[in-house]
Amino acid sequence: MSNSSEISGDTIALYRTGEHKCSYLPDRKSRTIFVDPDYRFPEQLYEELTHSGFRRSGQHLYRPDCGACSACTPTRILVNKFTMSKQQKRIYRKNKDLTVKIARSEFRQEDYELFERYINIRHRDGDMYPTSPESYTDFLTCRPDISFQIRLFDGDKLVSVAVTDKIASGLSALYTFFDPDYEKRSLGTFSILSQIEITRMNELPYLYLGYWVPGCQKMTYKTQFQPIELLQDKKWQTFEADLI
Repeated sequence: MSNSSEISGDTIALYRTGEHKCSYLPDRKSRTIFVDPDYRFPEQLYEELTHSGFRRSGQHLYRPDCGACSACTPTRILVNKFTMSKQQKRIYRKNKDLTVKIARSEFRQEDYELFERYINIRHRDGDMYPTSPESYTDFLTCRPDISFQIRLFDGDKLVSVAVTDKIASGLSALYTFFDPDYEKRSLGTFSILSQIEITRMNELPYLYLGYWVPGCQKMTYKTQFQPIELLQDKKWQTFEADLI
């Protein structure tokens, strides 16, 4: 199903999927609305749609459109007010020996092999299994004009890659993958802490984290970064941990 919408003076084609199994709440069905994937959207449109709760996946800008269900809630961290919890401080100290490098988003065999191992071990039941260089490129390196990578090294060994987008109001954490052998280091959390630090260095106000889904265990980490803003009733509102 498709229709059109005028955004920033342009008429943009929007498409809606049919109902399919929800990735977050297994007892529910979901639908998605997305911008025409053949339209190479400019950064200004990306900024506007991010404010409205859209996310990027490869060349797709999308958001859930599930009728009666509105569980998927866009989140962003107020980086200038963020303070690390005791647990986050421990994770930060544990990983201080790693080298953090910022690089262009492009295909590297080293990155792909790490991604493939991560998916094969941790997400064999997900949409990205089995992997291929083509699907990896389409997903994570197709927009180097708006994205970059935060690469973590243990000595000369690549152990994590966080693909991150930059828009006018902040950074958007797109996807992180890491060496499963380093699971005890909590590299996912450390990557978010690194993105918060880079957001501050760029004097930007927000780090967008995507959707928080109440009742979905794998999404609970997002509300552990306080204070956090949730997009509800078309307004970004600040919530404290004890209110979520």
